[in-house]
Amino acid sequence: MAFFEMIFHELISFLGISQLIEVCRTGNYKVLLTLNGIFSVISPILPFLLLLEIIRAIFYKRFKIEDYKMPFFIFVANRFISRFISIAAVVFCIGVLEKYALFNTSLKWYWFIYGYVIWEFSHFIYHYFGHKVRLFWCLHSTHHAPQTMNLSVTYAHFFLEAPYADVIRTSICILMGVNPPLLFIIMFIDGFWGSFIHAGENLIKDGRLGFLNSIILTPSHHRVHHAKNPLYMDTNFCNLLNIWDKVFGTFQHEKRDMQIEYGISREMNPNNFLDVYFGELYCLWKDIRKAPGVKNKLLYIVMPPGWSHTGDHKTAKVVKQAFLQQAKDQSI
Repeated sequence: MAFFEMIFHELISFLGISQLIEVCRTGNYKVLLTLNGIFSVISPILPFLLLLEIIRAIFYKRFKIEDYKMPFFIFVANRFISRFISIAAVVFCIGVLEKYALFNTSLKWYWFIYGYVIWEFSHFIYHYFGHKVRLFWCLHSTHHAPQTMNLSVTYAHFFLEAPYADVIRTSICILMGVNPPLLFIIMFIDGFWGSFIHAGENLIKDGRLGFLNSIILTPSHHRVHHAKNPLYMDTNFCNLLNIWDKVFGTFQHEKRDMQIEYGISREMNPNNFLDVYFGELYCLWKDIRKAPGVKNKLLYIVMPPGWSHTGDHKTAKVVKQAFLQQAKDQSI
């Protein structure tokens, strides 16, 4: 009986409806007018969109269990491994760094805009290094391993990635004066949008979202980010506002004449949990072990994925340059 009760509570937690159930039980509907009440209404949207995505895939006979199996296994594993690590990391950073903030903000609309721009900058920094530093890529690659795009991919992360990401993002925001209440509101909104942009074609066929594609980052842009096509590698690092991708030259629209290929560039078994979860760490260990000298061993840890001590680099930058040169030669 205890097992089924645990499963029930996990399901309620996943669907994000525990607060709504409590509201219905107590009849205190006024709480829905508070900030927590608004969050409790928004929280179930993504899980139910995921269920809708699966139902549509089944209805149109496009459902494949392997498209959702690995993200589900990763989600279950992370629930037991890292349930509270990320929260602890955020609280620690706030406690240590808040007194060093450049200035103090408040819950005003103009500070919200400022805070969101700073948050997107901090997200860009974390995400950029997640692709450009081999060790951090080992943590982030689990999220890029799925070879299709759907809402379940938002749950596919290595258990240490969220704490590492939140330490960077929280530290930058707190030091730049984004106070904790404002930061938590921004994190909630950005977390919701950051999950939604993983919507696949079974839910939203054209992820450009009409005119929004020219204003913010849409599911189309995030599909590009998850692609292993040479042109699309290491692009669209932001979540909602594309300002920092445009500033640093990493912004890329989806091309209508280019079929997206999802996944990571190394050969792997997308249905093997150990390969998806630990594969990049194992490959890094092999490279370090065979590298001559301490300097090269350390460089494998901090240089971009694809860097080689032999000079035969296969980084995203090298691959993209080769692709663009080939396209240029063919057009002549």
